[in-house]
Amino acid sequence: MPQKSDYYDVLGVDHDAGKDEIKRAYRKLALKYHPDRNPDNKQAEQKFKETAEAYGVLSNEQQRARYDRYGHTGLESGGAGFSGVDDIFAAFGDIFGGSLFEGLFGRRAGQRGPAPGTSLRARIVLGFLDAAVEQVKTLELNREEICEACRGSGAEGGTAFQTCGACRGTGNVTQGGGFFTVQIRCPRCRGVGRLIERRCPECQGAGQTVKSSRVDVTLPPGIEDGMRVRVSGEGEQAEWNGPRGDLYVDVIVKSHDFFKRHGQDVTCEVPVSYSQVALGAELEIPSLEKGRWLTVEIPRGVQSGTPIKLAGEGFPDIERPSRRGDLYVRILVETPRKLTGRQEELLRELAELEEKNVSPQRKSFLKRVKNLFAD
Repeated sequence: MPQKSDYYDVLGVDHDAGKDEIKRAYRKLALKYHPDRNPDNKQAEQKFKETAEAYGVLSNEQQRARYDRYGHTGLESGGAGFSGVDDIFAAFGDIFGGSLFEGLFGRRAGQRGPAPGTSLRARIVLGFLDAAVEQVKTLELNREEICEACRGSGAEGGTAFQTCGACRGTGNVTQGGGFFTVQIRCPRCRGVGRLIERRCPECQGAGQTVKSSRVDVTLPPGIEDGMRVRVSGEGEQAEWNGPRGDLYVDVIVKSHDFFKRHGQDVTCEVPVSYSQVALGAELEIPSLEKGRWLTVEIPRGVQSGTPIKLAGEGFPDIERPSRRGDLYVRILVETPRKLTGRQEELLRELAELEEKNVSPQRKSFLKRVKNLFAD
């Protein structure tokens, strides 16, 4: 039998770590190795069980004291392991309340009744500009709904229920023994505490059937590509009229030909002529708000590549929509490919003037070149 790792090393904490530190360490590792994040990954599943076993011992004062004194041998009679991930969810699922995995961990330990329905995943594709304002999108889902024939009871009309003998109607059974025991959902009645005498022929006792449903999903302004939105209670219907699972919506935001996003800030490039940057000009460019245009003041003598800031014209902060990023307009001087006779005549005249009146930047550049060859 392979030697077990030190529980403190498994959680990555010191031997004098407090309860809160141990809890935080376990929560971080459990989320990392959670089966939903690592499907069909046996190594991750083993890590998930190992961290739960370590937390189960170190979070219990008596077991921790015994482990500190005798090591793993002091726990052998207590059966500190878990038979499967369902046991772990039942024992420790409550420390994940409010997290991304709430609803995926199933019913909390000691809570009577059927486990929540399965959570669903969906995807929404947004246009670049649509992400700047709140959007309400409707999804069509095929999901488990309450069976109309039995109204979710799972029993054929008029038939009775009987108390589950395995859990005696509590919906929970105890596993383990000695120093370490956990309560899990009763496998016979699936946490309901009762059994059906005659199952509904429409749903075969499950209490639900697959139907097409429409769900409205609200996407906050400023949402970014790759974000996920949780819609509570819009997943699968649980067996025997139990609570629904959740719906998790992955958001994909399309790229844009003109704008580029950097967090809440946005950049764009605007080509201008030599005369516009030399003399100054005003340009109009589109904003993130469809149909609204912005005026960009190009100062006289601005250099190519210089960004001009338009404050508050970027994306709203998803946490505080009243705060917005900025829009940076990068000026690019465009070289004309074709010239009229008059344009060429004026440019030659300008070139002659530039030879006589060298600009400060050009003068500095020529001076640096001259110094390179001075030796």
